[in-house]
Amino acid sequence: MIATLLKISFTNLRRDRVAQAMTFLLPILFFSIFANVFGAQRDPTRKVNVALADDDHSPFSAKLTKALIAEGSLAVRTTTEKDGKGEPLTRDSAEKLVRDGAIPVAVVLPKGLGANVQLFGNDPNAVKVQLLADVSDPIAPQMVNGLLQKVSFTAAPDMMADQGLKMFTQYGGGLTPAQQASVDQWKTQLEKADPADGTANKVASSVGLPIEMVNVLQPSPVNGDKSLISFYAAGVGVMFLLFSCSSGAGTMLEEEESGTLGRLLSSRAGMAGVLIGKWTYLWLMGMMQLSVMFIWGAVVFGLPLAAHVAGFVTMTVVTAGAAAAFGMVLATASRTRQQLGGISTIVILTMSALGGSMFPRFLMSETMQKMGLVTFNAWALDGYIKVFWRDARLIELLPQVGVLLALTVVFMGLARLFARRWETL
Repeated sequence: MIATLLKISFTNLRRDRVAQAMTFLLPILFFSIFANVFGAQRDPTRKVNVALADDDHSPFSAKLTKALIAEGSLAVRTTTEKDGKGEPLTRDSAEKLVRDGAIPVAVVLPKGLGANVQLFGNDPNAVKVQLLADVSDPIAPQMVNGLLQKVSFTAAPDMMADQGLKMFTQYGGGLTPAQQASVDQWKTQLEKADPADGTANKVASSVGLPIEMVNVLQPSPVNGDKSLISFYAAGVGVMFLLFSCSSGAGTMLEEEESGTLGRLLSSRAGMAGVLIGKWTYLWLMGMMQLSVMFIWGAVVFGLPLAAHVAGFVTMTVVTAGAAAAFGMVLATASRTRQQLGGISTIVILTMSALGGSMFPRFLMSETMQKMGLVTFNAWALDGYIKVFWRDARLIELLPQVGVLLALTVVFMGLARLFARRWETL
């Protein structure tokens, strides 16, 4: 009897492609995505994109620039164009790259740096290098900070020797063998330090290039310190919106089984009318769902919704529309409710992992970030982040709005194509 039951169970599994995917494919997909995301954090070949603005134009700043460009862990951009063309970056143009999300951190070498740089001591009046950071990526600024300390000495060893000698001779007429050994040990520790875990910053805490970290996005009079909540509201909201739309569109499969769909098709509405009616309902429900999510975030967690109403409404309208159309595709492509549940779980969870709903895309490698752009989630989340994090104007949402509108049209076209089977019943 047990053998018979096992045979039946394995036969059912062999025939059920969705169950096979849920059992074997989905875990492998998630394992691969998580392994790539968190494995990339320790990948020594991964480079951090950084903008560099040399406003000093001194021999020291030129050496520092050359050393940063030669640093293997950094991909340094010094001009307004990606290909090296365009004007040299200034503080303002470098800050704009950070604000627009094109670069996570920018290094600004201010005027007077070469003439007044202090590598030893903690002079409050010393000219400081500025790191303009987008704190939505907490890793890149710390890595650049550590690497900047490292190359500041390798780029100008003569300046380090001169300033170190002056500091020590102020208190006793030269370096003793023990002092020299201490300095050599410190240099060795700095060269071996790993910028990724912050040890370079700790080694150079009392001695090193004066650096000022500037958060160019937060806090602000409009956003305060609450805009980070928008990451979670958008990520969770979009993922569950997809599940809701898939489930809502699945009522067409129930109507097919009960015969209601056939009666609707025989009416004046026709298949096009039925699809548009279902999509409209899902679209309105999707807007309500996202609104409730963000209003809850505003009331309970201080999400700055009131200051971004126009951008929020724009993104919510197009996001809910595209999600509703995607739900229609999944429903019309499925044969049963059970099949729809399995397919939607696999597809939506995979899209959410790649698209940034589960963890920020900046944690991923560049290859995975580009792969994420094929998902619905990535474009929707990028739009909400622009609204709440970058205070973007409506015109700046055009790429995300355009893609989501195009996806709505494509998804509805596919749904109409898949629904043709019902017209032949």
